[in-house]
Amino acid sequence: MKHTTTPSRCFALGLSALASSVLTATAADAAENPTAWKSAATLGATITRGNSDTVMVAGGLSTAKKWDKNELGFGANFTYGETEDSVTASTVNGFGQYNRLFTERLYGYARLDALHDDVADIAYRVTLGPGVGYYLIKNDKFTLAAEAGVGWVWERLAAENDAGVRYWDDREYLTVRFGERFTWQISKSSKLWQSFDYQPKVDEWDDYVLNAEVGIATLITKGLDLRVVAQDTYRSRPALNRTENDFKLIAGVGYTF
Repeated sequence: MKHTTTPSRCFALGLSALASSVLTATAADAAENPTAWKSAATLGATITRGNSDTVMVAGGLSTAKKWDKNELGFGANFTYGETEDSVTASTVNGFGQYNRLFTERLYGYARLDALHDDVADIAYRVTLGPGVGYYLIKNDKFTLAAEAGVGWVWERLAAENDAGVRYWDDREYLTVRFGERFTWQISKSSKLWQSFDYQPKVDEWDDYVLNAEVGIATLITKGLDLRVVAQDTYRSRPALNRTENDFKLIAGVGYTF
């Protein structure tokens, strides 16, 4: 399978995105305040040449802002990988979430998630819905929040009819969401985070999606860190001829601003 996107072009695009984020960070540092946007850009890449020709590039951008009673966060990530002329990873995903604090720990939220995955044959999966959350732990060192809500899903997956003809299967359905998010500021220079989401269909609980992530980052200079992130997605009913589980282990650098 031939692709016009070359490994060097992917790598250059990733570096360009990171450079743009760093320039933005420089401007943001001039106006520090407790409610300012806090953002991070990440980039990781692996390229081999010789007995095997492979490339894997992953990157992302996230930003968040907090007020007394409001919290807002956005994030987007991409992964691209190929071996010889075969694409082994090609995903883009993003989210946005708004929290309205009712008390110091109890909040309501509205969340949007979106995913495109060429290798898993997911043209798109978009989930939108409200819910409630509660900070079980909330201090300078640890945060642990549990969330529950509902959502409406729009998705298009590859399928095959009885005649063996491949087509795109468009679906819309109601789902419920159970999630938790944990952060640990290990020290001034190191932090760990973890998240988990479980989203089954309301009328078929054996049709569900699990998303999990765990990562650790350590500062090497002010604002710049080394990080390792593990991401896992499990789809109980995947697209045609695809496996249920997708796992990624990404090592790279991050710039926080």
